[in-house]
Amino acid sequence: MATDATGSAPDLRVLRRDDWDKWYDTLIRGFGGVQESAEERELWNSLTEVDRSLGAWDGDECVGTAGAFSFRLTVPGGASVPAAGVTMVSVAATHRRRGVLTSMMRRQLDDVRASGEPLAVLTASEPAIYGRFGYGAATFQLNAEIDTTRVRLTSLPAGTDDVRVRYAVPADVLDVCEAVYARLVSSRPGMTARQPGWERLELLDPESDRGGASALQCVLAERDGETVGYARFRVKPDWDAAGPDGTVILESLTALDPAADAALWRFLFGIDLTSSLVVRRRGRPVDDAWQHWVSDIRRCRPRLLDSLYLRPVDLGAALEARTYQVPVDVVFEVEDAFCPWNSGRWRLSGDAKGASCERTADAADLVLTVRELGAAYLGGVPLASLGAAGRVREVRRGALAEASQGFGAAVAPWLPHGF
Repeated sequence: MATDATGSAPDLRVLRRDDWDKWYDTLIRGFGGVQESAEERELWNSLTEVDRSLGAWDGDECVGTAGAFSFRLTVPGGASVPAAGVTMVSVAATHRRRGVLTSMMRRQLDDVRASGEPLAVLTASEPAIYGRFGYGAATFQLNAEIDTTRVRLTSLPAGTDDVRVRYAVPADVLDVCEAVYARLVSSRPGMTARQPGWERLELLDPESDRGGASALQCVLAERDGETVGYARFRVKPDWDAAGPDGTVILESLTALDPAADAALWRFLFGIDLTSSLVVRRRGRPVDDAWQHWVSDIRRCRPRLLDSLYLRPVDLGAALEARTYQVPVDVVFEVEDAFCPWNSGRWRLSGDAKGASCERTADAADLVLTVRELGAAYLGGVPLASLGAAGRVREVRRGALAEASQGFGAAVAPWLPHGF
């Protein structure tokens, strides 16, 4: 690491619980210095895995932070794969461009490898930062601002009218909602199994973050006495000369089947005294069904945003952990400057039942970096698209199309909550 102005390099060490407050204050300052509520601070304190968190220290001053959560990530085929959720990364403005971030990323990925996790994932405050460390944008989210005075829901699925929607106190039905979420985790790549304590994040509701909107509200979708979905949302009331002009702000929506999904969307569209429905924060999957029910997609103002970034840490284990839509037998020549143990040629052979990935001396079919494999890994970014951008080089004719089809997924990957 480069030295600081005093000639000494910041000391990189595993976080001690007693240093958490100073460490976390450094993180908050790095993200603008706006203090969180006591409730938020206590929650992140309880969720922080101190033995997986790093601090860079210049004497008694914390000048860099980085952490990781122990997640299990759904991959194509439905398997739940250990993944390090990289989080809480910051470098003090006084110590930028001195190698602090690189040293933390180096130590962290070495630790992830040693722990046996084949994947590392993160959400990026600035997308340009993490590509050089091998992370590729693997999931995207769809945000929207829907004019519910002019957009209607049409051709809703059979059974929608059989679903009852009722209000519930969010905290009172948390366990019921979590059970619905848990049933869906394996159905979509990019979703994470909720570890103990993480359910509290769904109810975090400090008044300072509401922006004039209501406290968090919740409705359940029920059929024959069974909960088949839920939606959490806020309402921001407003009036103009023409009358009520409120906004519904969707925080989360989970449903077990199309009819329950449609019933919840229909409810949100019909809330009294409102004229718009805003989908933001984690957004929705890019293939979400509501897009096919609306009468006018243009007046929904859909917006695509990057979400989860992924990098294989143990390339062979990562590619073996998922399945492939069509049979693939391809040799990748991979460049991974930051984790050189992944560099070299790998033969991937797999199908819908499983896969093997081993080092080989055979000639390469495709040449790419680990960043491209990270982007394509969950099935949301076609390898063929990366090839068209010049980021994957085809050596054996037809190999790119074959691999691109195999790496696809039946549904778009999606990250349902931040970390």
